[in-house]
Amino acid sequence: MSAKPISGLRGHPDYAVLIEPLAPEDGGGYLATVPDLPGCMSDGETRELAARNVGDAIDAWIEEAAALGRPIPAPSRHLASAQG
Repeated sequence: MSAKPISGLRGHPDYAVLIEPLAPEDGGGYLATVPDLPGCMSDGETRELAARNVGDAIDAWIEEAAALGRPIPAPSRHLASAQG
């Protein structure tokens, strides 16, 4: 499986997002993860839908971290620069 980094969406364009195809035995489609935000992920039938859905996951992750008083990691420069 190859992963292709893309920039985060909507209000958080600096967070790198990795989108990988899911194996058919895992239901197919695509999994989008945000390496800078542990546990932040979403999926979708297409790459575009997975990317759109992970925007909501980023919003929810940041909202919950703020509500709990936890630090919100800054976007990683290393991943962001890997986009080429």
